[in-house]
Amino acid sequence: MRCPACHHLENRVLESRSAESGQSVRRRRECLKCNHRFTTYERVEFAPLVVVKENGNRESFDREKLVRSLMRVCERTAISEVQIETLVSSIEGMLQQRTNREIFSREISELVLQQLRAMSEAACIRYASVYCEFENVHEFLATLERVNRLPEREDPEMAATQTPSLN
Repeated sequence: MRCPACHHLENRVLESRSAESGQSVRRRRECLKCNHRFTTYERVEFAPLVVVKENGNRESFDREKLVRSLMRVCERTAISEVQIETLVSSIEGMLQQRTNREIFSREISELVLQQLRAMSEAACIRYASVYCEFENVHEFLATLERVNRLPEREDPEMAATQTPSLN
């Protein structure tokens, strides 16, 4: 790691601790040449996720797009921005754990519906009505019935491998 003050390559680690809920490691370092102290963060670099849309188009997974969609459907509910960020982090973590880097948009919607249901039924219904494409009201009601029968996920890590299909 290069010192930001003198650009010397040799330094020592003074302190290491977990940061960002275990998603990164924070290290305090000291340059061996100029004694300048600085902080670095280490994070795992994940392979990019590709979302396969209903029409077959592919696009990179965009965390902010998911946050924006949830902010829209959670307006005028008791769900806070912090809760939305936590929900998106949980879903993104589940997706990153998969070996297949291509994820169908329908799978993401299922994960969102399943986790939203535990937070707010109103937000769950809004999300389903806006972001799941239904041919008619019967499909919409059938999907809500299936979501209602799914067990609520308390442990997001387990949900990554056990997400049932809504179809």
